[in-house]
Amino acid sequence: MFPTTIAGSLPKPSWLAEPDKLWPQWRLTGPDLAAGKFDATLLALKLQEDAGIDIVTDGEQSRQHFVHGFLEFVDGIDFGKKVEMGIRNNRYKAMVPTVTGALKLRGRVHGAEARFARAHTTRKLKITMPGPMTIIDTIADAHYGDRVKMAFAFADLLNQEARALEADGVDAIQFDEPAFNVYMKDVSTWGVEALHRAIDGLKCRTAVHICYGYGIKANIDWKTTLGGEWRQYEDTFPALAASRLTEVSLECIHSKVPIELLALLKGKDVQIGVIDVATDAIETPEQVAATIEAALKHVAKERIIAGTNCGMAPMRRDIAAAKLVALGQGVALARKRFG
Repeated sequence: MFPTTIAGSLPKPSWLAEPDKLWPQWRLTGPDLAAGKFDATLLALKLQEDAGIDIVTDGEQSRQHFVHGFLEFVDGIDFGKKVEMGIRNNRYKAMVPTVTGALKLRGRVHGAEARFARAHTTRKLKITMPGPMTIIDTIADAHYGDRVKMAFAFADLLNQEARALEADGVDAIQFDEPAFNVYMKDVSTWGVEALHRAIDGLKCRTAVHICYGYGIKANIDWKTTLGGEWRQYEDTFPALAASRLTEVSLECIHSKVPIELLALLKGKDVQIGVIDVATDAIETPEQVAATIEAALKHVAKERIIAGTNCGMAPMRRDIAAAKLVALGQGVALARKRFG
């Protein structure tokens, strides 16, 4: 009951990459970098196992960024042709590469780290990838001329890699779609269908993570504009409940999302964030258990998965480690109380 997991990412060791940054520069090169990524993956697995996490990830230790870690393996993208673009409906600006031709994978994307992680843990393994809508919101287009057409082209590539990940022994594949909280109408008109294209043919668990973003200043500032209640999910949950995805992941602790909206996800497993990634304060087991208790009023207990509000890539490593321990301890308390 209440299996534990994380949204996906963990901070990288300072010997591997710049600390406390969402988009860090690597501190190793060549064969040393390749070996360092595996070493960091092993540390991430150990950290999760020691904290009692049931469904572990590779911590995204081999990726510089959760979107561009996928794009780096795609032909048809010119990383030398970068333009400034507004991200998440102009919430912040970034220099992004440009799609200049037909998209095609040049090989495996996350195969090496997935197989390495699978070989070094007996626990269930989850691998995360960016969703189609979030990808096209993080890259410029000089080829397709149509956002939806480009999104489905990326969905085909995601499906190709997802099928290979399933063959690698991955138990769950999660697509990260923070853009679902920005372009709500697009979720029902084409966003869910793009995810269906990405999960086509899969037999493993499939999830979508749709939180309000990392604990970075641009996101924190944006949240202050959303009012006293964040009701965006009211528009998207019905479409997700009707989808073929196994699971929906979202934030709960210190969130202004009305908890009763979780009832709109009837029929889905719900990964609730019980760990806040926008603060360095360490949650107590009581706080974690209380968040689960609130969700229990609207989601059946066998449907609840306890996780983090979002990825922890930009956090200090010691704080992230302490939050993982809090997650494990808080869920243990909830199992005693509500089991």
